[in-house]
Amino acid sequence: MIAPAAGSVDRIAEALLANGLVLRGGFNFTPGEAPVTGSPGAPARSVLLVGQAGAAPWPHFLRWWEQQPQKIPNPLDTWSRKVIGAVAETFGARAVSPSDKPYLPFQQWAMRAEGLRPSPLGILMHPRYGLWHAYRGALLFEERIPVQAAEVAPHLCDICVEKPCLKSCPVDAYSPQGFAYQSCLAHVRGVNGEPCRSGGCLDRNACPYGADYRYPPEIQAFHMAAFADL
Repeated sequence: MIAPAAGSVDRIAEALLANGLVLRGGFNFTPGEAPVTGSPGAPARSVLLVGQAGAAPWPHFLRWWEQQPQKIPNPLDTWSRKVIGAVAETFGARAVSPSDKPYLPFQQWAMRAEGLRPSPLGILMHPRYGLWHAYRGALLFEERIPVQAAEVAPHLCDICVEKPCLKSCPVDAYSPQGFAYQSCLAHVRGVNGEPCRSGGCLDRNACPYGADYRYPPEIQAFHMAAFADL
């Protein structure tokens, strides 16, 4: 097994970047935490979060998807598992996904690794990427990893007075009371949902932060189709 030393972390980042993915920070578990299984079955002592910023993985994913012989369910999850799994195998880690069951606390891990907080939409607000980022998986190691503590940046939602993200949805799906899932789903699938189906969530697109990383309409349409099972 390759020890996750500082140089190995750099090589992990390079291996992920070859497919448009990026390391999103990491941390070492404390002795009192509930154990998470690493590879090959021992308790994990550290985790590196893997994700994306903007649309960088999309061309790599499309090339892979176009080569698949038949329609497959959840293609982006499948591709992410394949890419992250290969990196995990190379560096002696266990790859895990946000969709694995039983679910792992990915959002809590992400907040801990990067010092982020949720936006009113539930998506973590990043000081650079805004809402245009995602976590695609994580690497669990049996050994401690030399990672820097997350720097807590100002939470952009705290200084956003207008909150356009709560004013743009035609059915007010997002509110301080939470996400009205059924109302959103019915609208997206309905006769008036074409703007959402073709261009993504109007509330998310209304956020003024991270505009340089905004997903193109075709990527947003892909995610919306997956959300609404279209």
